[in-house]
Amino acid sequence: MADLVVKSKVKEAVSDLSVSADVAEKLNQLVAELLARGAERAKANGRRTLQARDL
Repeated sequence: MADLVVKSKVKEAVSDLSVSADVAEKLNQLVAELLARGAERAKANGRRTLQARDL
């Protein structure tokens, strides 16, 4: 799976906390699942463009 989440940006977003190594991995998984569901919804609606409402 490609990296969809930038680890340094995750750390920056929660700068007052330490971030374990598996956080970015889990976020990548969740984002990939969200995009896959959104893509299926867009296709089911006859569109080739993923839109925010598909997510």
